[in-house]
Amino acid sequence: MATAATASATRFAAAGAAHGFRWRTSPLTHRAFFPKRRVAAPLRSRLHILAPAALQKPDVQIKEAGQPETLDYRAFFLDVSGKRISPWHDVPLHLGDGVFNFIVEIPKDTSAKMEVATDEPYTPIKQDTKKGKLRYYPYNINWNYGLLPQTWEDPSFANSEVEGAFGDNDPVDVVEIGETQAKMGDILKVKPLAALAMIDEGELDWKIVAISLDDPRALLVNDVNDVEKHFPGTLMAIRDWFRDYKIPDGKPANKFGLGNKAANKLENMIQVLGIFPSCGKRY
Repeated sequence: MATAATASATRFAAAGAAHGFRWRTSPLTHRAFFPKRRVAAPLRSRLHILAPAALQKPDVQIKEAGQPETLDYRAFFLDVSGKRISPWHDVPLHLGDGVFNFIVEIPKDTSAKMEVATDEPYTPIKQDTKKGKLRYYPYNINWNYGLLPQTWEDPSFANSEVEGAFGDNDPVDVVEIGETQAKMGDILKVKPLAALAMIDEGELDWKIVAISLDDPRALLVNDVNDVEKHFPGTLMAIRDWFRDYKIPDGKPANKFGLGNKAANKLENMIQVLGIFPSCGKRY
């Protein structure tokens, strides 16, 4: 598995360089500003170095504040010393051999729309709101769902391969297809398998399909064809779920680029996976 994953990661880096993208070489560098939509700032003004205290390992604990399913609820991440850290900015992305950290926001078989609060200090997990009310999906999500730390979909970058759509200004989303229900705040080691290019109200919102290395079938899957063989119907189910989940609220279905098909392995993920460092207010 390590050999196949390493080969994919090597092709990924080469493809990124060919497309003129910046490859993230260290978990200690990140974008530290709130970008204006579709306006790119010079690279030098976007980068700075984090203190050495930034996490090298995702060795964290969760401390909850407030009651679940209330507007005040927050789940903060703490390092081994008890200091608050950001799951978005401080947990490393790359683990080597094509393996990445994945932070669970929404456990499978639940419907509360939990998310990292990208505009709050330490970016805790909270329940999303709309017009002052807590948000829920109209039905349970069937997979563990969350984000890749230290990634960001750049709202100033138009993806020519996906209808010229701009990034949605959020971390990159992950749909983890393993059999185990994770807990909110879990940090799982995952292997990316495919990507779906969802277009939500004109914004590009990639869905990276991955599997936890702890899953019993993780050794069997490395690409789209493997997913179709060992998880038949799963890619279509993921696409249909994210296409339709807003319809009960009276909104139109979401669209998908790349011919409504899942991109294979990492070849078409170069626009998002680890190339644009995360942005946000530091603390």
